[in-house]
Amino acid sequence: MASGTALIYDEEMTTHKLLWSDPVCDIEVPERLSSSYDQLKRYHLVERCVHVPAREASQEEILLVHSSEHLEVAKSTQTMNEEELKKVSGNYDAFFFHPNTYCCARLAVGATLELVDAVMSGKVRNGMALVRPPGHHSQRNAANGFCLFNNVAIAAEYAKLKYGLQRILIVDWDVHHGQGTQYIFEEDPSVLYFSWHRYEHQEFWPSLKESDYDAVGLGKGKGFNINLPWNKVGMGNSDYLAAFFHVLLPMAFEFDPELVIVSSGYDSGIGDPEGQMNATPEVFAHLTHFVMQLANGKLCVILEGGYHLKSLSESVCMTVRTLLGDPVPQITGEMAPCLSAVESIQNVRAAHKSYWKWLMYEDTSFLQNLSTKSLLLKKANPNPSTEHESKITNNDETVKVERFLELHMKNILFPVPPIKTATTDSRGSVHLLPVPVHFVKEIDKTEIKALVSGFYADIVKEDKNLLSLGSILAILDKILKKEVCNGIAESPTCSVSVAVALRHSVRFGFQRVLCIFVGDMEIIPNTEDGKILMIHICEKEQSGKTRSKHYISLNWKEDAEGNDFFPAVLGFILPVAYSYQPNLTVIAVGPNRSLGISGISLLFSLLQGLAESRILAVIKDTEINVMQSVAKALVGASAPQFGVYVPPTQEKVNKIKILRDQFQQEWKMLQCSVKDGISRN
Repeated sequence: MASGTALIYDEEMTTHKLLWSDPVCDIEVPERLSSSYDQLKRYHLVERCVHVPAREASQEEILLVHSSEHLEVAKSTQTMNEEELKKVSGNYDAFFFHPNTYCCARLAVGATLELVDAVMSGKVRNGMALVRPPGHHSQRNAANGFCLFNNVAIAAEYAKLKYGLQRILIVDWDVHHGQGTQYIFEEDPSVLYFSWHRYEHQEFWPSLKESDYDAVGLGKGKGFNINLPWNKVGMGNSDYLAAFFHVLLPMAFEFDPELVIVSSGYDSGIGDPEGQMNATPEVFAHLTHFVMQLANGKLCVILEGGYHLKSLSESVCMTVRTLLGDPVPQITGEMAPCLSAVESIQNVRAAHKSYWKWLMYEDTSFLQNLSTKSLLLKKANPNPSTEHESKITNNDETVKVERFLELHMKNILFPVPPIKTATTDSRGSVHLLPVPVHFVKEIDKTEIKALVSGFYADIVKEDKNLLSLGSILAILDKILKKEVCNGIAESPTCSVSVAVALRHSVRFGFQRVLCIFVGDMEIIPNTEDGKILMIHICEKEQSGKTRSKHYISLNWKEDAEGNDFFPAVLGFILPVAYSYQPNLTVIAVGPNRSLGISGISLLFSLLQGLAESRILAVIKDTEINVMQSVAKALVGASAPQFGVYVPPTQEKVNKIKILRDQFQQEWKMLQCSVKDGISRN
């Protein structure tokens, strides 16, 4: 399995710059690259990455996507004077040429292709290319929106040609619609293109009808173009996460890509004069973590937009940290998508219902009377130059956001625990686990007895449980004290062990502990004070406990032919967990589990985005295969295997819908349609 994260940066790409005054283009500055790279150095991230040199793309590589006419125009600008450059730039919408632009654009394409090669050859697992000019607006025969050559589109065609790939996912989280990428692939079912973008009912640049949710692709490409339009500014972390939970991730897992390429624009982040959104840098760590679970971890992140230098550089660093495998910071802000975001999500789901198996039994319908339509009473303003005048570009606002981000980053960043995954060798089976697992000493039996008699005597009735408790509490204490990131323990009585671990964590001072228990559970912890949220996954309802806000029973038996658990995790468990925002996650696999190893791996992989990646795994002592799979997921030594995707039956989809209807008011990230009742405006 490949390891390591590539970072590609070439200072030469900073020589592309605007030579005259242009209020539309003056935000696309060389400092976008240099400030991002400098911040990576300040955080000591550059030295942790694998350096891959950039190269200039060949003309043949550029012609994989672009016309020879477009290439010849670009080449001709190398010897032009300023007046000639200005004249040829005027032929395009929001683009400028410099004598070095052609060279920089070839470097941007070449850097992107070098990253694809490094990932596909196994030299690294993933990586990021800091490039400019950006690419996603560029079309076959035209420069557009600061973009000369479409770096990501060329990379996708290159990967198909060189490596024989048949399924590539492009995720475009830039705040503008990558219409160039859409046009290139809209008839191609081998490329799934997802873009969210500021749209405002076609009022925001590029102001195209085909940027709306109903542009789903053409011909054989129908269903493979996903547009999620944001119809108002101010979208935040919860809106972006909701888009992933309820649109992108279910489609991506069903599509099962062999490579993921991100058009990584950070103008969708806070403070950006283009986007005017409120998403803070750590959201990009969470988004990156999610797409790392696809394509066996083969992920190439390519810089697109981002025009507030502090917001951009911090967001780039968050992305690279996550690619390197660092714990993901706690997400901030209220975990409730706004009404306009849910309206857009609902319409995208309705537009794609006939193309995706996971939507087959979903109750989807189009919304015509959108809450943001009233905003259209304001003066229509589709022209980029006049749009520019209304942006938040004054110096005071920029400084204000910089100060906010300085404080915000200090609050959310934390020292990475020196040890990733801990365990004990209480039962001599530790040699079966991956090499990077660290061993900790069990708590002495006398000390355990004292602890049990003082605090857990009502739970622990038999002495035979003491040995496994010594192991579990030793690992848990290391996690609670932030000396290790996560840990795995085996237990003959998972229910008893989990009950003790939960109470121990609350005693330690943790206010929100998420517990997911798979299998039969003899002891159900008290969850009434809200300090514990229990999600119990079992084949049949267990008697003695009714569902409540903090105790949720999900009756699920995984399909024998493959993994049909994706919709339950993405459409229910993940939204509930993110709504709760735990300080610690405990995942237990007990007797008579109703999930296969692939479903359990999915849980562990996706939930590592929560609680600063603090997870305690408690596994039934006879489940050696589960132990091995979970340990691999926790260590990050290899991409987890999620098994064959199987769409859920109508009965199972209805189960999720009933639970969503029951709990959407308490756990608002569950909301994916307007009839669900939205509380945040």
